[in-house]
Amino acid sequence: MLVEDDPTSRAFLQAATEALPAEVDVAGSMAEATTLAARHAHALWLIDANLPDGTGAALLARLRARRLTTPAIAHTASHERGEHDALMAAGFVATVAKPLSAEAWMAAIRLALDGTPWASPARSAIAGEATVDLYGIPTWDDDRALAALAGNAGNVAALRTLFLAELPGVRDAVAAAAGDGDADAIRASLHRLRAGCGFVGAARLEAAAAKLRDAPSSDAALQAFLAVVQDTLPPS
Repeated sequence: MLVEDDPTSRAFLQAATEALPAEVDVAGSMAEATTLAARHAHALWLIDANLPDGTGAALLARLRARRLTTPAIAHTASHERGEHDALMAAGFVATVAKPLSAEAWMAAIRLALDGTPWASPARSAIAGEATVDLYGIPTWDDDRALAALAGNAGNVAALRTLFLAELPGVRDAVAAAAGDGDADAIRASLHRLRAGCGFVGAARLEAAAAKLRDAPSSDAALQAFLAVVQDTLPPS
């Protein structure tokens, strides 16, 4: 069972999981996942750390309280070691940081299904991220997107279409949160966006989102983010 509320991330992770091959039940919230887990026996749960109606850790605790023992991997857009350690302490057998390649995702699933103790591919990459200068960063990193999707240009185009359809809503949510001075809401919106950026190769937008995440009260970072969003969206 894949639990992921972001459409771009969900489409990528579902396709990569089905390529194992595997049959995948998909849920977008704690409530949907709880219903699916009660109805079906799953070999593995793939749970997003942050969901619209709660956290991945809370969902896992709820399912464990119902005496369901399916192993679970947590996936998150965070690269903070503390968050990954907390997820492991909550009972996940492994954690992975998004974005990641289809090959890395499939390898994580295979290891979990084998019951092999392992160090998450994300663990070696978890580190504080340096401030990135937006100058010179391309709007689209096609090589990165193709690498994430096993060289399938059609899948890249499809995911970008989905990503761009969601982007205005994210922009508006960030702008509204900034107007309210709500740093937590800004970071929550950017958290989901950055994972999608990685899957579709939206390099400049990912960097702008990282700068705003690190300085949510900065008007300069906000204006830079909004400008990059405008550059990324197709002409209206």
